[in-house]
Amino acid sequence: MKKILFLLLIITGTFGKPVFGQAQLTQLQYTAGFAVGDFNDFISQASFRGGTFEYHKMMFSNVGFGFEVGWSAFYKEYENETFTDGTQSISGNQFRYCSTVPVLASVNYYTKPGKEFNPFAGIGIGTEFSRSDLDMGIFTKQVDTWHFALKPEIGIIKRVAATTGLILSAKYYHAFKTQEIGARSYVAANIGLVWGY
Repeated sequence: MKKILFLLLIITGTFGKPVFGQAQLTQLQYTAGFAVGDFNDFISQASFRGGTFEYHKMMFSNVGFGFEVGWSAFYKEYENETFTDGTQSISGNQFRYCSTVPVLASVNYYTKPGKEFNPFAGIGIGTEFSRSDLDMGIFTKQVDTWHFALKPEIGIIKRVAATTGLILSAKYYHAFKTQEIGARSYVAANIGLVWGY
């Protein structure tokens, strides 16, 4: 962790230009999620119920430090599945749900600050809460847990007014496995608005 923070300070010190009177970027995005890996084995259907709030303080003209809070809800019905718990097995239709709430500190690098089109890349680190439910008839299994999480991101901002922009981005959330549940990884496609651009 210390090595990552040290590396980020070197990068911002090398490529960043100081900004005084510091700009701030506030983002509100609609999120569609696509599960991958073990998470895709649990729920293979895409989620179109999600959103993200982000805030970044521009410490340099092209580097912003901040945080994000998001939410995505995944769901799929599986027909004629068998669930095994210990020595007992139950067959029937399964309803699988998972809600994820990432809470991450982040740093973004903007390649063309102030321009009409401003591509950027970023990374986030923090935690993610997940709640997974498996319903089958009167049987329900629920697991709530907190994961350690990482998130790389790429995107572009299009200026539409003096202090407003449209944002398109792709993020990869990886919530590491815990004692209670496996990893929860998904790709998120985002579209939204940026204020303070």
